[in-house]
Amino acid sequence: MSKMEREKNFGRRFEGKVALVTASTQGIGFAIAERLGLEGASVIISSRKQKNVDEAVEQLKARGIKAIGVVCHVSNAQQRKNLIDRSIQRYGKIDVVVSNAAVNPSVETILETEEAILDKLWETNVKSSILLLKDAVPHMPKGSSIIFISSMSAFLPQPSLTMYGVTKTALVGLTKALALEMAPDIRVNCVAPGTVPTHFASYLTTNNDVKVAIEGLTLLKRLGTTEEIAAATAFLASDDASYITGETLVVSGGMPSRL
Repeated sequence: MSKMEREKNFGRRFEGKVALVTASTQGIGFAIAERLGLEGASVIISSRKQKNVDEAVEQLKARGIKAIGVVCHVSNAQQRKNLIDRSIQRYGKIDVVVSNAAVNPSVETILETEEAILDKLWETNVKSSILLLKDAVPHMPKGSSIIFISSMSAFLPQPSLTMYGVTKTALVGLTKALALEMAPDIRVNCVAPGTVPTHFASYLTTNNDVKVAIEGLTLLKRLGTTEEIAAATAFLASDDASYITGETLVVSGGMPSRL
C-alpha cells in the first residue's frame, strides 16, 4: 500500500486538539507533527533555526494542516517559555506534548566523555523535557497526553551511542514516574524507536555494512520509517490508548528490548 493510500485510511482522532512537538522540522519529529495534523490536530512545531521552522510550516500547510512554528532551543529557558506562550496565545490550550529533542555530540565511551558533553546530553535529552513540561502542563486540560521519544539504545546499548542511550533510559524511568504524578488527569507514555534513516542517524544508515548489520538484528530484517514511529506516537497520544499510561512502546522491528 502506498503512502497516499495509507493516509486515506487515517481517522480524525485529533480533531479540535492542539499538539506541540519539539525538534519537529525534519525526521521523526516532523513525521509526528504531520501525522497528528493529518488527523485533525492544530500543530506547533519548533527547532533551533528560523529557516527550518518556516520551511516545515509551509510543507505542513501545503497538506492542509493547521500549523505554526516557533524557534526553540529546548535548553534555553526563555525560548521554552516563548514556545509555550506563543502556543497559548494562538490556541488557548495544549492537548498533546511530544518531547522529541535530543543530541548526541560525542561518540566517546562513557568514561572518556568530557564533563561538558555529559552536561549537554543530560541538559538536552532529559532535563529540558522536564522543564518544558513545567511550563506546558498548567495549560493542558484533563485527558491530555504527554509522549517522550526515547530510543532502542535505552534497552540495547550501541557502540558510539552509550551515554546517549543512558539518557534515553532515563526517559523510560521519567515516563513511569511522571505518569504516577500526572494521574488520573494526564497520560504519560514513551516511544522507543529502532534505527530509522534520518539525518540524526545518518552515520549509522549511510554505511551499508552497518545498515545491513542493524537490519540483521531485527526480526523484520529492515530499518523502520519515520511514518511508522509517527503512527505509534499518534496511537499513544489518542483516545484509542485511553487506558495506557506509564508505558514505553518499542517500535524496532523486533529487536531485543528488555533491560
